[in-house]
Amino acid sequence: MSNVRKRKGLGRGLDSILPTNLPADKPEVNINLIPVSQIERNPFQPRSEFDEELLKELADSIKEQGIIQPLTVRKLEANKYQLIAGERRLKASKIAGLTEVPAYLRTANDEQMLEMALIENIQREDLNPIEIAFSYQRMIDELGLKQTELGDKVGKNRASVANYLRLLKLPPKIMNGLKTKTISFGHGRALIGVKDPFKQEDLYNETLTRSLSVRQLETLIQGIEKKEAKPKVPQSKEEMTPEKIQLRKVTDQLTAKFGNKVKLNQNDTGKGEITIPFNSKEDLNRILEIIDL
Repeated sequence: MSNVRKRKGLGRGLDSILPTNLPADKPEVNINLIPVSQIERNPFQPRSEFDEELLKELADSIKEQGIIQPLTVRKLEANKYQLIAGERRLKASKIAGLTEVPAYLRTANDEQMLEMALIENIQREDLNPIEIAFSYQRMIDELGLKQTELGDKVGKNRASVANYLRLLKLPPKIMNGLKTKTISFGHGRALIGVKDPFKQEDLYNETLTRSLSVRQLETLIQGIEKKEAKPKVPQSKEEMTPEKIQLRKVTDQLTAKFGNKVKLNQNDTGKGEITIPFNSKEDLNRILEIIDL
């Protein structure tokens, strides 16, 4: 019995999209040894970055044990194949110095290639949130899927799909933070709810500075929202007596005469004071001329 084993989760993902030519009682019959020089990368691969250290670890494992799970390819023409699934394994195999790799040969069109590349990576949790979001958007745009249909294919509910897609509306700085995993998907989801992009960036910076957890960020956002939503208490209107009306009228007349904001205060006994501010020596002389001093 061959030591080649199919990954259970990935196997379901493949078979749900691509027709299989493998007899149930002979699972290895369609595995071929293909030169790595004849395999080109999947143009629909949603992942854009690979951890070099993890690739080196996988290459060391391949040197010791070989490739446990075959790659999956489609044939383009004689001696030319295109990768459907397994780019990490292919890269690691090249690092390990392999000239040939075992691969399942499948028939797939471009739509199936895109769908398979996304699903294979999601099952392995290799994509960062922004790569997932862009991949979801591609499946919607290029395959004409609705969010519910997309959710069914990738094993997510519609709300989860919508949350990923909304990440693409965040400012580029925050999207890069998600891409580099400086912040988590949970942080990004919390920031989505903040409408002002400038406030989003401020909260993002504060998250990094204070190393806020998702829960702490959510609490901070809730506090800001409550503060902004708190209705302002209207100031009670001052009771205007005839005396106060006359006092305000005189204050306005003095302000108009001197060209400066005059303050006039008077207590209940009739005593008070008049304050005439000035901004410079020249301004003082101007006021004195008006008073005729």
